[in-house]
Amino acid sequence: MSDAARSSKAQEPSRRDFLRNSAATVAAGTAVVQSLRPTAVHAGVNETLKVGVIGCGGRGGGAVKNALNADPNVKLTAMADAFEDRLQHSLKSLRESEVADKVDVDDEHCFVGFDAYKDLIATDVDVVILTTPPHFRPAHYREAIAHGKHVFCEKPVAVDAPGVRSVMLTNDMAREKRLCVVSGLCWRYDYGVRETIQRILDGGIGDIVAIQENYNTGYLWHEERQPHWSDMEYQMRNWLYYTWLSGDHNVEQHIHSLDKAAWLMGDEPPERATGLGGRQVRTDEKWGNIFDHHAVVYEYANGVRVFSYCRQQAGASKDVEDYVLGTKGQAKVIKNTLRGETNWRYRGPRPSMYDVEHQELFAAIRSGETINNGDYMAKSTMLAILGRMTTYTGQTITWDQALNSEEDLTPPAYEWGSLASPPVAMPGITKFV
Repeated sequence: MSDAARSSKAQEPSRRDFLRNSAATVAAGTAVVQSLRPTAVHAGVNETLKVGVIGCGGRGGGAVKNALNADPNVKLTAMADAFEDRLQHSLKSLRESEVADKVDVDDEHCFVGFDAYKDLIATDVDVVILTTPPHFRPAHYREAIAHGKHVFCEKPVAVDAPGVRSVMLTNDMAREKRLCVVSGLCWRYDYGVRETIQRILDGGIGDIVAIQENYNTGYLWHEERQPHWSDMEYQMRNWLYYTWLSGDHNVEQHIHSLDKAAWLMGDEPPERATGLGGRQVRTDEKWGNIFDHHAVVYEYANGVRVFSYCRQQAGASKDVEDYVLGTKGQAKVIKNTLRGETNWRYRGPRPSMYDVEHQELFAAIRSGETINNGDYMAKSTMLAILGRMTTYTGQTITWDQALNSEEDLTPPAYEWGSLASPPVAMPGITKFV
C-alpha cells in the first residue's frame, strides 16, 4: 500500500450521513434520476461492454473471470480496492489467466483507497462488479446506479437495517433508470436448483410444512497481523470476523441457504424470528467479534417455520443442504431430488451458476430486457440480519422491528488508524436497537 493511501482519510460524507440522506434524496429524486439517465442504458449485440471491479479479493477476481467468459465482447478496463497490494496481485493474476486478452487495465484506471469506488464509477465503464466486504455495499451500489451503471452485486448487500433500507431505495432508482442488477445469490442461477424449487412450488411434495436450512462447515481463512498494519487495516483484511464488515457468518455465508428458503416462501418475509447462538470454540481475539454458531426459527403467517442452522467450527460434522418437508414428500434442494408420492431427480445440463449469472446479465443488457434482482437480494439480506439480531440479543424480534432498526454498525471514521474491536454480543444482555 502506498504512503498516500495509508495516510488518507475518506473525504466523502460519513456512511451515517449517507444513509440519513438517502430517503430524502430518492424521495425528491425523480428529477435527479432523469438528469442522470444515460442516453442508452442497453448495448447492441456487437458493442464492447466495459467492466470495472470494486473489491479485488478472491471473490472479485473470480467474478471478473466469470464476467469476461460470459460474453465475447466484454473487457475489464478499471479496478478499485482499499489495498494497492491486493489490486496489483489480482491484476497480475488476471493478466496470466485464460481471460488475459480481455484485461485492458492501465495504471490510470487502478484506484486505491476508501474513495476508489467513486473514481472507478466516474470512468466510462458500463458494468460495475461490487465485491468488497458487505459493509460498503449500500454506498457503492448507490453510487453506481446514480451514475447509470449496470451492476453485479455480491451478497449480502448490507450488514444492518439502515443499509438494507438504503439498498431498497437504490433499487427503486435502478428500476426507474432501467438498469440491470444481478445479485451474487448464485443458487438462483443454478439450473438444477431452479427446476427443483419450481417443482416444489408446483406441488411436487404437496404443501410446504417446514424448511430446514443447514450451513454447517469448518474454519475459513485468517490473515496474521503484520507489525505495520493499523487496527483498521487488520480488521478490513480479516473482514469475515467483524460484524460491522461482514454481518457475521450467518449473514455473509448462510445467506445462500436463507435465500433459498425465502425463494420457496415467495420472497414474503416472516412475521418473527427467535434464535440462539454463541462463541464456543472460536474464542481467540483474532476471530474478531462474530459468533461461531447460530440457530434461528423463522415463523411465517401461513404456519410454516424455517429452521436455520449454521456453524463454523473445526472438527464438527459438515452439512450444507436445504431440506423441504411437504404434505406429500420431501425435497433436498442442492441435491435436486424429490421423494414421496413423486420421485424425481434433476438430470439436465449443469453449467456453472457463477457463469450463468453473468451470461444472463449481459444478455439482458444487450436485449433491452431489464433484469433486476434488487428486491430479493435486499429481503434475503434482511432475513439474515434478523437472524443475527435474535441470536445476539436472545429476543424474539418481528420483521417490522428488524427492518426499522436504527442499529448502525458504521465505524467512527474511514481512516487507517486505531479502531477498537467491537465487543462480542451476549444474549440477554445485548440490547436490540
